[in-house]
Amino acid sequence: MTVFAAGVQHTSSHPLLVVAALLGIATVVVLITVLKLHPFLALILGSAVLGLVAGVSPTDIVTSFTTGFGTTTGSVGLLIALGAMIGGLLTQSGGADRIVTAIVDRVGPRGLPWAMGAVAALIGIPLFFEIGVVLLIPIVLLVARRSQQPVLRVGIPALAGLSVLHGFIPPHPGPLVAIASLKADLGMVLLFGLILAIPAVIIAGPVFGTVISRRMEVRHPAALVDAPAPAMAGSRRETGTTGSAGLGPDDVDVDLGHPVDTTAGIRDRNADGLPRRRPALGATIFTVLLPILLMLLRAIVELTVNDPKNGLQKITDVLGNPPVALLIGLIVGMFTLGVAVGFGRQRISETVGGALPAIAGILLIVAAGGGFKQLLVDSGISGLIAEWAKGANFSPLVLGWLVAVGIRLATGSATVATITAAGIVAPLAAGLDKPTVALLVLAVGAGSLFFSHVNDAGFWLVKEYFGMSVGETIASWSVMETIISVVGLVGVLVLHLIV
Repeated sequence: MTVFAAGVQHTSSHPLLVVAALLGIATVVVLITVLKLHPFLALILGSAVLGLVAGVSPTDIVTSFTTGFGTTTGSVGLLIALGAMIGGLLTQSGGADRIVTAIVDRVGPRGLPWAMGAVAALIGIPLFFEIGVVLLIPIVLLVARRSQQPVLRVGIPALAGLSVLHGFIPPHPGPLVAIASLKADLGMVLLFGLILAIPAVIIAGPVFGTVISRRMEVRHPAALVDAPAPAMAGSRRETGTTGSAGLGPDDVDVDLGHPVDTTAGIRDRNADGLPRRRPALGATIFTVLLPILLMLLRAIVELTVNDPKNGLQKITDVLGNPPVALLIGLIVGMFTLGVAVGFGRQRISETVGGALPAIAGILLIVAAGGGFKQLLVDSGISGLIAEWAKGANFSPLVLGWLVAVGIRLATGSATVATITAAGIVAPLAAGLDKPTVALLVLAVGAGSLFFSHVNDAGFWLVKEYFGMSVGETIASWSVMETIISVVGLVGVLVLHLIV
């Protein structure tokens, strides 16, 4: 036995540490995909297997796991909660629908794919992927029918915009956890992520959407397009072309559903479920972008001024701090997306509070992933991988991407893939400069999106909404995800040559 720096005893046998890592990850994979156990429990049990095989005492396993659990909750949980509250206001006020209709109504048929990709990317900043899908896709299908465009030509760009933001951009859970695990600069990750998002959305969205729509025809799902679009943005369990709750038997992610109870505050709404007054377009876009702009401003000032004593940098360090930026965005949203549409204080409170129960599941998964990551570190496995990567002169950016790809293919969960991969490659970040650590976060995020297939809840969600067969979903959605992942990696490597 040997003693790790944190005081945790573990085996000194390198082969046994490798076996422990493989068995721990395999336990998580089997429990999720075969036994259909919730990822939260699977990560707990996988951590126990990893620790025991690595020679860590049961007491130290509990201590290590709870330490990682608490640290991750403290660093990530607040941001996820604030982001969900902003998303709840955006959804319930009709702000998201306002953005969609305003932009789509202003473009012609040729510009629709580009407009839908841009709209999805904008809406996808504060909304979780599943919520973005149930909100946006029914509108996409209506737009496709009214403009007589192929469904995939309009739909793929929207899905690409949502997926890219989900994998690359904070405050989404995966990037946040990777930032915390690798001790990366959030503003720098945000800046680089937005740069990478542009080519990823363009290539996987309008470009691929145009190509695949010419080779594969998907009928307009009548069950969706015949219904009013806003009413379809309630819960995905009330939609889907087959009435099957929009998910297949291999659902392994969290059903975030709709952030609030759609029956609440009925006096504030019209018959179609939207508020009596609609939020202003400019105010809605400003509210969505405000936290991002504040965090970007902080990163830009740090890069250009780089003087902690500078007055401007002191101000931007506070305003651009992620919790502060999101809190400011939430407070502004209470007025622009709450008071402005006629919501009273009680209705605003119900909306922001109602967003929290829906994210409880994903918060627990993220926190358990943090505990699993801590076991990887304390058991010596992460250090072993770091030594191997350095000795082999292997690029940490490519290694992070490959590890995330492997876990994504096995579990189907982008969040689990990001959490686990970030924990495995965390020791590599210690010797890297700040820009490279930020790019490592994005490499892991890109790998977590690789080839969504039948063990991913998003796969079944897209399949049901578009009324496609499994083969058609693989040829469209799965290939689109793979394009995003590969373009993301290429972009990371190109940026690494520049910064």
